[in-house]
Amino acid sequence: MQTQNKKFRFRQFPVYGDARIFVHNVKILTKKKFPYTEQFSLLAQISRALDSIILNIAEGSDRMTDKDFAHFLNMSHTSLNEVVACCDIALDSEYFTITEHKDCLSGAEVLANQLTAFRKSLLKSPIK
Repeated sequence: MQTQNKKFRFRQFPVYGDARIFVHNVKILTKKKFPYTEQFSLLAQISRALDSIILNIAEGSDRMTDKDFAHFLNMSHTSLNEVVACCDIALDSEYFTITEHKDCLSGAEVLANQLTAFRKSLLKSPIK
């Protein structure tokens, strides 16, 4: 198990674990709340953006420099912005209640803060 953690270091980062939880929660909500007619449009779009949050953290962690990794964390953050926009559309389309929308935004804000802090910490450290 220890070898696996060193090989896949992104799994050790708290932001990765928190992103997985956020993604899971939003996917469950969207599957319950979105109508079938959104299966190939808004639901597909938000699912891709949610997956991209996690995948960019994982992909960036194996880059050669902290600056490169920070770039992937930025892409993860931009995918999170896309999720927030999709949640706004879901609210406007009356798929989400105001409470569900606020819960999504609260989770997104926490994750955005983590991604920003992690990215800043990488950019402050000496480039490897």
